[in-house]
Amino acid sequence: METKATVIGSSLVEPSILELANNQPLITVPPRYVRAEIDHPLIRNDDSSTRQLPVIDMHRLLSGDDSELEKLEHACKDWGFFQLVLICIYAVDESWSEQFIGEESERRIQDFFNLPIDEKKKFWQQPGDIEGFGQLFITSEEQNFDWGYGFTMFTLPTHLRKPHLFPKLPLPFRDDLEVYLTELKNLTLKILDLMAKALRMDPNDMIELSENGMQSLRMNYYPPCPQPEQVPGFKPHSDGSVLTILLQINEMDDLQIKKDGKWVAVKPLPDAFIFNIGDVLEVTLVIFYSLL
Repeated sequence: METKATVIGSSLVEPSILELANNQPLITVPPRYVRAEIDHPLIRNDDSSTRQLPVIDMHRLLSGDDSELEKLEHACKDWGFFQLVLICIYAVDESWSEQFIGEESERRIQDFFNLPIDEKKKFWQQPGDIEGFGQLFITSEEQNFDWGYGFTMFTLPTHLRKPHLFPKLPLPFRDDLEVYLTELKNLTLKILDLMAKALRMDPNDMIELSENGMQSLRMNYYPPCPQPEQVPGFKPHSDGSVLTILLQINEMDDLQIKKDGKWVAVKPLPDAFIFNIGDVLEVTLVIFYSLL
């Protein structure tokens, strides 16, 4: 019996801004990328009034520091975001950290996005699917695009992996990615346990949300834009997940989150991941505290 590949989500296949920019220099933003309906948050990088995202130290959490647990509780309840500083003290050794947090990571990802067009076509989205190179959730020929361009792939459970994607990634990128994703799963389970402790929840309730859940990978690339005031890299959204773990491989203040009705620029720290509490976990926390 033939086994059909699982399709999660759908999107029309459209040319990417990366291919358009490679064909000819862009002087203006192509019309389908202009998002006039979206409030574009413009924040100066030197704005001293910018609020700071909570920063959590993993070493202090693991050592049982009560004040760090209180910081984690505050971050979960009041922000829904925090930066987790690792500094190679969890299940992450120094070589792993150097490989995925820093210049080496940037080079490997850049090389993947810069594959020759004939090689990249093997990883393009297929009609009716969101995995591969392309835009997410394009459902109409008239729909406007985000300026960002990415590669999406479901990675866990392993039976969700498309045979034309993960197994065909170039080496050693594929092997490195396997280690990275395994470590992220372990880190996720550990931080969920610590979040349960900080929020005074039953750890089993928290772990059940994710131990048999899906893991997906999204790598985003944002090419230089001639008119950045007309486009968002990625339109405002919330993540329909338990947790999203973000690794920004440059130190630009590109990520912005909305806090108390205002946009806040996030300055990524070295050796740190940015954690975003997704819709699934947020709803769970609301229900939990409403029953107290």
